[in-house]
Amino acid sequence: MQSRSRSAEHVALFRALEAARRHDRLFDDPYAVTFLRGPYRVIGVLARIPAVGRRVERYIDTHSPAGPRGSAVARTRLIDDLVDDAVRDGAQQLVLLGAGYDGRAYRLPSAAAVTVFEVDHPATQAAKRRLVQARVRPERRRQVRFVAVDLVRDDLAAALGAAGFAADRTTVVVWEGVTNYLTGAAVDSTLRHLAGLAARGSRLVFTYVDRAALDGSGGFDGLEEWQAAVRRGGEPWTFGLVPGELPAYLAERGMRLVLDLSTRDAADRYLAPLGRNVPAAPFYRIAQAEVL
Repeated sequence: MQSRSRSAEHVALFRALEAARRHDRLFDDPYAVTFLRGPYRVIGVLARIPAVGRRVERYIDTHSPAGPRGSAVARTRLIDDLVDDAVRDGAQQLVLLGAGYDGRAYRLPSAAAVTVFEVDHPATQAAKRRLVQARVRPERRRQVRFVAVDLVRDDLAAALGAAGFAADRTTVVVWEGVTNYLTGAAVDSTLRHLAGLAARGSRLVFTYVDRAALDGSGGFDGLEEWQAAVRRGGEPWTFGLVPGELPAYLAERGMRLVLDLSTRDAADRYLAPLGRNVPAAPFYRIAQAEVL
């Protein structure tokens, strides 16, 4: 993985564009623009001018018909709500697994009430830590603990334990935008580790790509452009799951499926009521599982 993940920067840009909206935004993320650099940062700042922001959004959506921007902002809002629900229901720890440039630890009021563990590849995390240190106020980050882990090679349980993770406390884990860049073995190992590490009743919120998008059997519109973009960024999709097989897949790994929606479903839930007709992918999905 690159020292700065291109996919993580793209999602940060999409969140910055959403946060720049004044009246019909799905969430407020003042930190998204903080994680941008160069032209992306300029775009994120200029997007605060409504005419500029809407033009940028139209350009992205026109050139990416599968809807990566709509998918990113809809899934962000859905995951925000699921984290809030988990903390309200008693979760005491939040693990951001493969955190990238996720700003939840600093912007969600619910995150301020729990201990947050940001887990990421050492190279990507090093870049983020420098930005957080420089641009996020100390009182906004004092509950955050950084855990540098390569999920393919390192021991997740040992790394979390060394950072102070308490296995007897109910936890909500967010694993967003990661599984599709891993191997099947890495996903399997991580899920089994989480099921064995987190207390019963803990929740895992994760995203995945429908396997039919990887093997081309799904006939999804606009998929080729999205796949070409991630390949150019050096981060091709490598793993997917079959939605219909997900309950059994999770059960074998000590978890119970609670929710499984596409980002298109999430867009219909959050964007459509605002009158925003935004493309979003039916093959990119958000699931929630509970540790048994």
